[in-house]
Amino acid sequence: MNATDRTPADLLRSALAADPGRPLVTFYDDATGERVELSVATFANWVAKTANLLQGDLGAEPGDRLALLLPAHWQSAVWLLACASVGVVAEVDGDPAGAGLVVSGPDTLEEARACSGERVALALRPLGGRFPQPPAGFADYAVEVPGQGDRFAPFVPVDADGPGLVVGGEELSYAELTGRAREDAVRLGLGEGSRVLTGLGYDTWDGLSAGLFAALASGGSVVLCRHLDRLAPEELARRVASERITHTV
Repeated sequence: MNATDRTPADLLRSALAADPGRPLVTFYDDATGERVELSVATFANWVAKTANLLQGDLGAEPGDRLALLLPAHWQSAVWLLACASVGVVAEVDGDPAGAGLVVSGPDTLEEARACSGERVALALRPLGGRFPQPPAGFADYAVEVPGQGDRFAPFVPVDADGPGLVVGGEELSYAELTGRAREDAVRLGLGEGSRVLTGLGYDTWDGLSAGLFAALASGGSVVLCRHLDRLAPEELARRVASERITHTV
């Protein structure tokens, strides 16, 4: 990857320029049987649409705080990169009452109502499906995002040294985040073509790094597994083989 990249959005642009067709995020939900694979190009398209929604329809600006109440999921990864593209500070499992915006899954809607700003809800259904009945007081992500533009340009350049992410009570700038991701990639031995399987949540830095940022920083890809504890050992072994896993976290 480009050594001059200082934000997650930079890393994604470099990945897109290098090989847009390769897998970036493969997601399994072992409670529902869902499997979704996103190439770099497809993932970047989701990020662009989400960033346009965030900056345009939701009126988010650099430095705004967004409480991200989502599990480890491919759509969570999209939101993290969309926030980084706009310059919005993603607070993973943050306090909605103290945030200007909130993005919630179906299990945290009541908690998310404490946010007095814009609220977005994700059903987290297979194939990015919408809610059967939209939750009152929330924009349904699956309804709002398809019509957004496929290209994104921030109104204001993102400050790599400004606040970018809060996870586990620690705040990181985008440059610090990118630097840590590179360090983790070296520590884990990741490189171009690496395939990382992880069942960690996104509520810690280790989970975020293994499940997204370290692979993005190294030219690798991630197989993100939700409810991995429901998978029998022999089924896990088959997945490791079929997905050509090189590293397990």
